[in-house]
Amino acid sequence: MHCKTETRAARPSKLHMEQTLKGIRVIELGQVLAGPFAGAILADLGAEVVKIERVDGGDDARHMGEPFRNGDSHCFHIFNRGKRSVALDMNSDAGHAAFEELVAGADILICNLRPGVTQTLGVDGESMCKHHPRLIYCEISAFGAAGPMSKLPGYEPMLQAFSGLSSINGGPDDPPMRSGASVCDQGSGMWIVIGALAMLQRRHHSGRGGIVSTSLLETALVWAAQKTDAYQNEGRVPERHRSGHPGFVPYEAFETADAPLVICCGNDRLFTKLAHELQRPDWISDSRFSTNRARLRNKSALLAEMTPLLRAESRAHWIARLNDAGVPCAQVHTVAEAMVHPQIEALGLMQEIPGEDFRLTGLPLVINGQRPALRSAAPRLGEHNDAYQLNSAGELRAC
Repeated sequence: MHCKTETRAARPSKLHMEQTLKGIRVIELGQVLAGPFAGAILADLGAEVVKIERVDGGDDARHMGEPFRNGDSHCFHIFNRGKRSVALDMNSDAGHAAFEELVAGADILICNLRPGVTQTLGVDGESMCKHHPRLIYCEISAFGAAGPMSKLPGYEPMLQAFSGLSSINGGPDDPPMRSGASVCDQGSGMWIVIGALAMLQRRHHSGRGGIVSTSLLETALVWAAQKTDAYQNEGRVPERHRSGHPGFVPYEAFETADAPLVICCGNDRLFTKLAHELQRPDWISDSRFSTNRARLRNKSALLAEMTPLLRAESRAHWIARLNDAGVPCAQVHTVAEAMVHPQIEALGLMQEIPGEDFRLTGLPLVINGQRPALRSAAPRLGEHNDAYQLNSAGELRAC
């Protein structure tokens, strides 16, 4: 008879907000980013997230860059805060038995292993849900669960390129370029969390779990839907506008006397205000510029007139004037500039890690006036084997 595993995470500090998902156990069988990001979201919301790692080295993300803390990379700490690490040899009978013991008490299983590996290990969605009918099995792949490329592995830049997402970044003369953020990986993690929470709600009524799947490719296509749907329905190949927008003018970055500034006029009322601030009320009655559709047709002419006016004064000058007039605008910041801005500081998104000397970005959610707290740093490899009655080799200990 197996020893009973520890059923729930240690009680959070009274300084922390009430944990929204307290009592939910999540098993994370994933690597690097998409699956771990989903696990991090659920951990921040209060779930007990048990990260299953290889005995020999653990998650590859531990080595994704130079050592930051405890020999692990900064990237690993970002996407694995608040979790527990259990090191198992999933290829051994003992390791598989220990895994099954953990899953037996779980609500959600997140998996983003390479397609085919889960079948080899016997931990694919169909097999797991057959043995654990209440389990919500969440799978994240590169190219999707169906189709001729469904078994292929993939990484962020591959999927941005393959989906066409890279082709819509930058300006008209730039080569295709990837987004600076991992929008497909992190977006897939976010979608799988949404699906898991929806399935949890359904399970309240049906008593049964099921399989939720998403992929980096599907996420990329959803992010590009404004462009792809326009092509599918209207035959329009998307143009690249750098910081601009295909549907509004003016709606992009402009140079001022000292630094760039983004101005967004999302309707004719805002354009009227901008025209007054630039001391060009004649634009309002000019048939070339009086409506957004007219401005779209005459964008080059309008921008040619706007550019020298904006260059005549500093960015601070225009920010003050346009904000007072109610015209949406924003500085083009570097990361260093953004992180010291009073607005970003006021949000409290950067959070201290209990017992650590560094901060990480928390969830972009505030629930009943409080942001979910980051409960702990990323775990060391196998740090919680003992808590789940496992030895250092990932085998169940005898009672």
